[in-house]
Order: sequence, then C-alpha cells, then structure tokens
Amino acid sequence: MTDIQDNIGSECSDKIIPPAVLLKNIIKRYPVGDAEIEVLHGVSLNIEVGEFVAIIGPSGSGKTTLMNILGLMDTATEGRFELQGRNVSSLSADQRAEARGRIFGFIFQRYNLLTTQTALENVELPGFYIGMPAEKRKERALMLLQSLGLGHRTANRPTQLSGGEQQRVAVSRALMNGGSIILADEPTGALDTSRGKELMLKIHELHKNGHTVILITHDPGVAAEADRVIRIVDGNIISDERQPSRALPIIQSQDDSAEDDSAEEEVLGVHPSLGLPEPALRKRIVLFAGFMEAVRMATHALRANLFRTFLTMLGVIIGVSSVVAMLAIGEGSQQSMMQSMSRMGTNMLRIEPGAKTSLQGGVLTLLDVAAINNINHVRQIVPRVWSTQILRYRDKAYSCGVAAVSPNYADAENRIVVMGSFFNQRDNETCAPVVVLGMKSYLELFQRGENPLGKYILLNNAPFMVVGVVTVRGGHGDGRDREDDVAYIPIATGEARIFRSPRLSQIGVQVDEFKNVDLVQDEIRTRLNRLRNQEDFRIFNQAAMIEAQRHAQDTFRFLLGSVASVALIVGGIGVMNIMLVNVVERTREIGVRMACGARSRDIQLQFLTEAVLVCLMGGVIGVILGALISSGLVVGDTKAVLTLPPVIVSFGAAFVTGVLFGYWPARKASQLDPVVALSAE
Repeated sequence: MTDIQDNIGSECSDKIIPPAVLLKNIIKRYPVGDAEIEVLHGVSLNIEVGEFVAIIGPSGSGKTTLMNILGLMDTATEGRFELQGRNVSSLSADQRAEARGRIFGFIFQRYNLLTTQTALENVELPGFYIGMPAEKRKERALMLLQSLGLGHRTANRPTQLSGGEQQRVAVSRALMNGGSIILADEPTGALDTSRGKELMLKIHELHKNGHTVILITHDPGVAAEADRVIRIVDGNIISDERQPSRALPIIQSQDDSAEDDSAEEEVLGVHPSLGLPEPALRKRIVLFAGFMEAVRMATHALRANLFRTFLTMLGVIIGVSSVVAMLAIGEGSQQSMMQSMSRMGTNMLRIEPGAKTSLQGGVLTLLDVAAINNINHVRQIVPRVWSTQILRYRDKAYSCGVAAVSPNYADAENRIVVMGSFFNQRDNETCAPVVVLGMKSYLELFQRGENPLGKYILLNNAPFMVVGVVTVRGGHGDGRDREDDVAYIPIATGEARIFRSPRLSQIGVQVDEFKNVDLVQDEIRTRLNRLRNQEDFRIFNQAAMIEAQRHAQDTFRFLLGSVASVALIVGGIGVMNIMLVNVVERTREIGVRMACGARSRDIQLQFLTEAVLVCLMGGVIGVILGALISSGLVVGDTKAVLTLPPVIVSFGAAFVTGVLFGYWPARKASQLDPVVALSAE
C-alpha cells in the first residue's frame, strides 16, 4: 500500500476526479478472548465527490463500524481504503487524526459538545488542531455560527443552549475546517420532529454547496432524504439504490431568514484550501499544539470544577509551603551559626597543647608567645589560661569559667564592654585583683539593672573587684551566648593568685587580613617546631572551622528540605490520582477531541498542561503561605530567614511535580482508542 506522504503531492487529472471514498473488500475483526469476531465481511463501496449517501441498517448490522472506518476513527483488518484518490489504509494514528481534522466534519446524535467551553470555542476546536491561526479561527467560527442563526449565542455554554441550538453548534464545528466529507451519525435521533426537519434542511444545504454527505441512520424516513441509500445487514451490503434527484425545498427557519443566501453558501461551502495537504503545506502544519492555547483549554477544564481543583492543589500547597518554611529555618540556623562564629573572628588562629593524634602533648608558655610575636601579618597575640571556678557574691554562688587573659583580649576577640571598662596593662603588671564579668555571670550574681562596678566578689576565696561587664559582639545582651558565661582576670594575676602555673590553655593569634591566615599558620608551625623540637601542639584555623560548620548547616538544611519534600511528593501523587480520575470521567471528551483532529500528542499536552497548571497555582499559593509562616517562625533561638533561592527551588519543584505526576495520566489519555473513547458514557 502506498503511504500517504508519497502520494500526497499528486494531483488529479482535469478529466478524472477520484471518488471521495473507495472501499475494496474491507474486513473488520475484533478480538474476543482467544478468538476473533468478524463484523464486516468484505465490504466494497464507492462514494463519489458531492454525493448524498445514507447508510441504513438495524442495530448490530455493522453500520457504526463502517462509519468509524470511513471517518478514520478505526482501521480495517483487511482491505484497501482510498480517500480522495489516496490510499490511507496504512496510516499511523497521528496521520489519521491529521487527515480526519482536515477532511471530515462529524455531526453526532448527542452533539458531543464540550460543556466547559462556549459555543464559539467548541466551533473553533477543529481549527486549533490543524494549526489554524487564532484570529482566522475565531473569524471563521463567528461566520459559521452567524450563518446558522447563532450569532447572539457565541458566548453561551452548551448547558445554556436548547437541543436545536446545540445541534447547530455541532454542524458549525463540522464545517470549521471545511468538512469536504460530512459524516452524520443519527443526526436527528435526539431532536423533535420540527428540529429534525430543520437539521435535515441544513444537511441538504451542505450537500447543495458541494459537501459529500454520508448519513448513518436506522430510520427509513431519514434515509429517504438521501440521493442514495445503502443497506447493510450482518456486516454485508445487501442493497445500494439511487433515488431520483429532488429539488431542494425552500424552507427557512426563523433564525436563518435574515441571513444572505449567497453569503451563507460561501460559508457553508467546501473550504477551498483544506483537504489532504500537499508536501509543502505539511511542513507548515503545527507539530505541537500552541502552549498558550493548551493553557486556555486547561483553564476552562479546571474552572469547571473549582472545588476539586482546590483539593487537588491542596497537597501541592502543603508540600511547597513546608519546603519554603523548612528551608527558611535552615537558612536562619545557618545565619545564626555564622554570626556566632564570626564573633570569634574569621582571622583568628588558636594554638592549643596536644599532638595531632592525641590530646596529650607539650605545654604552652609565654616563651611560645614570644617566639611568634614578630611574625609578619600578626596583629595581636592573646595568651589565655582557663579553668572552672566558683564565684561568690553575698549569699550567691555561681560556677563558671574563669579566663586569665592579656589586656588586649576584648579588642582581639570582639568583646563589647557594656559597663565600666576592661582591665589595662597596668592592672596586669601589678597583678591587680580585678575581674570583668561576662553578661551571664553578671546576671547570675547580681540583680538585673544592679550596678556591679566597684563591688567585690570572691574568686578562689580571694576578693576581686568588679571593674566591668562585657558581652559578645552582636550578641543579644541577655547572657544567652556561652561566651558570656565567663569571668576575665589579668593573666599575671591569674598566674600569681589563682592558677600558680606558667601553663597556657590557649594562644590566640589575630591576623591582619583573612587572606594571610594560612601563611601565618605555616610560619607559626615552623617557629614552634624549631623551638620545641617536636609538634606537640595543634593550630585551629577559624576559617576552616567556619567552613566545616557551613557544610554541616548545609547538610542540615538539605535534610529539612528533604523531609518537607515528602509532603510535596504526596501532593504530587494526589495530583496524579485526580488526573487519572479526570481521564476516566472525560473519556468521551477525549473522543470528541480526537474526532476533531486531535493527535495523541495534542491530548497528552492538554492533560499534562492541566496537571502542571494545578501544580504551578498550588506552588504560587504554597510559596505565599510558606513566606507568611516563615515571617513569624522562631525555633528556639533561631528565627526563620526567607531568601529567594528556596522560593525559586520550591516553585521549580512544583513545576517538576506537575510534569512527573501528570505525565502518566496524560499518556494514558493520549493512548485511548478514538472509537472506544467516543462511545464512553
């Protein structure tokens, strides 16, 4: 059999016009269990261009099967089918859909209008599937409706129209792409006598204007309207009778009386530019339906059941808002950690005793401080001795850390003096018994608002005068930071009065710029190794610690986002379930779209767009809800911080969810058999 693409460019001779339809020995079998049942038994049929043919037969005679094959809704098991002189027996499903949309116009007994769309949009539908430009499509649809007396009903939906008006909309839709062959399936079956006569008048007018009309009916009275009556019984054509031509009765309905006859004939006539496309035209055929048109159709479908649409979105809303809120908590936690770490100084190096593989090691002394004192790029060196002591004031006792430090400690470690002052070099040289309290230790020993300056506390049973109170730079000032839970004394005083040992707990080294930290660290290691003849100390690079903390916080944030994403996945499963239900409920609609020329990819895009649109709308609402939750969300000491990247990620996740969970329902819809879909209740 010759493929349609090879024959598509051939033109007929001026003298020979090929028949509109030519069937040769068409056999149709359907599988029934392990066997097959034959419905059509070698049917041969020739219908010329411009004929008005009625195919009549009782139920179960095979006339519906024959109509489906004629309309390219179904394929024959055996035999040859030529359409307008071209063999179409071996066309693929999408090729049949393309030819169906460009050649046939279907008039159904039950109208088969899409209830979610207006009369105008229903008529435009076939034009959309062959890639007709939107403006031209709308213009032609308006002309068709006006010619059939429905110019004032274009914005009404099918439920707002009478049965006769719905049938006229169906006729207009059949003519949208030209409809050179009109297939009418029991067109008067759902109409009263008056409306039935009016519809038959329109069918006669279509025939008069050049359309080939094939009428499927079981009513002999309706069949008698045709010029040729073909009777089919048990899958065999038993008679083929031609009737004498009759003059077209001059009957006009009230709605049509005002229309100009010549203009109506021009509109109802066969569209000259349509039919099986030539090779050059095929290249211009839209291979993928316009996205905006798909969005418009999806919007209509979703708006038809707002409550269900909202319930479908609800899972996505919860999932997206959870992701946004959880990532905001993670971001707030990371920022809080980074602020806390930065108070300690990103350009600080800390030297502590202990070998790399063990905490046991040598002893740090002031000799080590002197050894590294003149290294380039070193701004300050802060020796520190640390132990836990009990502070007493009147009847209060409090155990906290006591740090003996050099006078430059407050500046090097970014401490803010909130009361009094930090001790000075003279206090250190004279071993003065003075103490500076951290905020927490101050709040534990004194009443809030009480002035501690000049008052004495007992430290290791020795009186120390309070000369100041400090807090961490950028801290809350309420003593919640662990660095505030301490008391500071001069290092010389600590060595003489408290610790009585030259051992240092730590040496802090402040580098002038962050970029020089690694260089200074290497020089310190070299000098101390030379002094001590072994590396029994450890150097902590604050920048490396911050990087490690950042990595840990990133992992924490990822885990929070992953947990929240479970809700989004559950929402996506809900979308898939609802879309699968939609496919079942809208099976007949899918069949109508296929009859109008929709290819499998058009149907798939339609349902996929609906799923994505639901998820995107849910994503927008979820992002807004998540932002509102994040704005007032505080977990412990961490306040949620919403940034743009989580919003983009969440919205993108909603889109991906729509694509992933909408694909299978859309795929299932696109693979429906047109005949089965159209016959669904």
